[in-house]
Amino acid sequence: MNANIKLRRTLGILAVVSFVYILQSCASTGSTPNQQLIQTVKIDGSSTVYPITNALAKDFNAANPAISVEVNFSGTGGGFKKFCAGEIDISNASRPIRQEEMAACSKAGIRYFELPIAYDALTVVVNPQNNWAKDISVSELQRVWEPEAEGKITRWSQIRDGYPDKPITLFGPGKDSGTFDYFTEAIVGKAKSSRNDFTASEDDEVLAQEVSKDPNSLGYFGFAYYEAHAKELKALAIDSGKGAILPERTNVEKAKYQPLSRPLFIYVSYNANQKPGINKFVRFYLKQASKSVIGVGYIPLPEQAYRLAENRIDFGKVGTIFNGKAQINLTIGQLLGKELSF
Repeated sequence: MNANIKLRRTLGILAVVSFVYILQSCASTGSTPNQQLIQTVKIDGSSTVYPITNALAKDFNAANPAISVEVNFSGTGGGFKKFCAGEIDISNASRPIRQEEMAACSKAGIRYFELPIAYDALTVVVNPQNNWAKDISVSELQRVWEPEAEGKITRWSQIRDGYPDKPITLFGPGKDSGTFDYFTEAIVGKAKSSRNDFTASEDDEVLAQEVSKDPNSLGYFGFAYYEAHAKELKALAIDSGKGAILPERTNVEKAKYQPLSRPLFIYVSYNANQKPGINKFVRFYLKQASKSVIGVGYIPLPEQAYRLAENRIDFGKVGTIFNGKAQINLTIGQLLGKELSF
């Protein structure tokens, strides 16, 4: 027999055997060849929420190699821009979705599940070499950060009598950050109302490192980043008129750390969640969130809150329980009450 004919027959037999093997493998897993391709879950948004989601993504990826979870951060505002454009499946957020973002999602036909996943004690920090400041009042923070302070409140002696006549170096989140939105609304009284002469970054890790290098610095960001650098930073107790309170878990749980306690969220695209891989990750997230939240330094919600979040998915309850505002002074109990009434 011609050698070329033999070769073609052999290759043909091998192709048939390979196809049968693939079909048998798919039958044993209950999937089709296309379903066995790696599915990707795209996540972006808040750098504050990033440590929680990233930790859960690593655990999920290790147990589910056919589903790849990619986590990035560009700030809460940056995440919502991508989310409402249909570029990502899940948006991490350190504040509730705002009216203009709701409108953008609605225009694009993006429906979403709003899922609270933790509480944060937004933390005001100084360098450990700062031996004069142990606490700061809300009114003092306002005097430092309001737009009128730009170029005028530049020295520590201007914050409180007895503080040294040293320059203040300010560090804070960028304008796409949900932390920037929340802090300005809680402290100054209007979201995004702030002086501009400070060093800004969407990356809380960068802010933590910069404050740790400058003895005259003052900054703010999510508690997890303070805890990760606790030896290189000093947290200031916040006085809202009832005494100075440190950013600690028990103070947040007892609603004492105000007005800088706030809920953290993930927003999940309704359409994206119809994909098995994304739905599987979201349910994994809610079941494991409490452990991961504690692991990275935030405050977990009551287990009932995570069950209510799963109920939203089960019953297709899309939308937000907020009115587009930051919800200043919202306690964990009040958040749970909102969830129960949704």
